[in-house]
Amino acid sequence: MTLIGLIRHGVTDWNDEHRAQGQADIPLNDEGRRQAELLSRRMANEDWDYIYSSDLSRALETAEIIGRIKNIEVTTDQRLREMNCGLIEGTTEQDRVKKWGYGWSKLDLGIETNDEIMTRGMKCITDISERHPDQKILIVSHGALIGLTLKKLIPHIDTEEPLHNSSVTILNKEKFRWDCELYNCITHYKND
Repeated sequence: MTLIGLIRHGVTDWNDEHRAQGQADIPLNDEGRRQAELLSRRMANEDWDYIYSSDLSRALETAEIIGRIKNIEVTTDQRLREMNCGLIEGTTEQDRVKKWGYGWSKLDLGIETNDEIMTRGMKCITDISERHPDQKILIVSHGALIGLTLKKLIPHIDTEEPLHNSSVTILNKEKFRWDCELYNCITHYKND
């Protein structure tokens, strides 16, 4: 059985400011590093074989903090990057309404579509799981990429709850179907 742990990166200043981060390389803030440390302590007692990460620093730093405690080298894959937010990158909802009006989301602002994100996420996770059959793999990525990919991987599971920063979702695959053992878990916050 292949096991995949999907982790959303720790929090950033732009998360706190409700800015569309997209593929801007925004680092973790102090709270994000603390979240990643708590998560790494949780992972210390779990068996994992590989760690993959988006190459954006907020995900990569989260993965590296876990990798240090697990003594696992992190492999980056650009396909694990967050959605391309086009012209809205770096803006808040208020900024978008001020610039483009309340109908901004219906405009062509160069934003990657949900289908494009799902296809990219599915291809990457499929490739990684086929490269490491019957292994335990952590993948550190971003909220939109993980959330939309989960809708495709496990359509039979309710995944409407937004993913928390540094949350863990665990999937397993036996033969042809993915199933969800754990969704959006942040119990490691309670260990602080």
